[in-house]
Amino acid sequence: MKTLPSFVRGFATLFMLALAAYAIPLSASADDQTIVVASTTSTQDSGLFDYLLPIVKTKTGITVRVIAQGTGQALDTGRRGDADVVFVHAKAAELKFLAEGESLKRYPVMYNDFVLIGPTEDPAGVSGTMDIGKALQKIKERQVSFVSRGDRSGTHLAELDLWKSAGIAIDQEKGAWYKSIGQGMGAALNFAAASGAYVLSDRATWIHFGNKGGLRIVVEGDKRLFNQYGVMLVNPAKHPNVKSVLGQRFIDYLVSPEGQRDIGRYQVDGQQLFHPDASDPAA
Repeated sequence: MKTLPSFVRGFATLFMLALAAYAIPLSASADDQTIVVASTTSTQDSGLFDYLLPIVKTKTGITVRVIAQGTGQALDTGRRGDADVVFVHAKAAELKFLAEGESLKRYPVMYNDFVLIGPTEDPAGVSGTMDIGKALQKIKERQVSFVSRGDRSGTHLAELDLWKSAGIAIDQEKGAWYKSIGQGMGAALNFAAASGAYVLSDRATWIHFGNKGGLRIVVEGDKRLFNQYGVMLVNPAKHPNVKSVLGQRFIDYLVSPEGQRDIGRYQVDGQQLFHPDASDPAA
């Protein structure tokens, strides 16, 4: 086999190097269109992201990679700079995140509500009441199984607030009937279905949940069960790796009239799972 002349070999080498150099910016440019959103398991388990993110991709060109965690964990992911945006539902924790300088602005996006799920036979006798406090008191008094997510999620924090509003110091007064599992909403619902227990759920995940078995909604409608979601850009001044332009574009879409319409159109079995309220300054 004949050997190529040295100048040809040199030209081929330079050509390959040029191709490699050209490919790197193209790859980086494609990667730059992807953002990481640390969000709650409820937005994932409800199917919202499966519905919404392809729309986001079509309308903004942004690919969103979701880290689905409890709200507390999602905010900690933002504190480490491991996400560009946090999309969560625990307003007090969100305002603390802002006060720490981890973000510069919180945007309300949407709301739904929590519901108390329980066995069809309702051993605690709480069905029909709209008073979540009285329902929790009955569950404790009768020591009927109750499943807590126990994961610092927005739902877990809401549950703890509800026990407190019912006059129950759950950390001191819980017994074997109170099961803290340290897992997400879907897992908590599965645990409740398998063990005939009560559990607090966001309505959207409950509607989307496929393993309802012998469970049903037993308490709903109490104003204390309101569930607000907010979104924040992680502060790029504290975390220079944050893709602030793309992250803000994603947020701007969510709170725009178009994004709000898209969120409001998400339904399961004819039921609207989230209600947009970006224009409500009190949300």
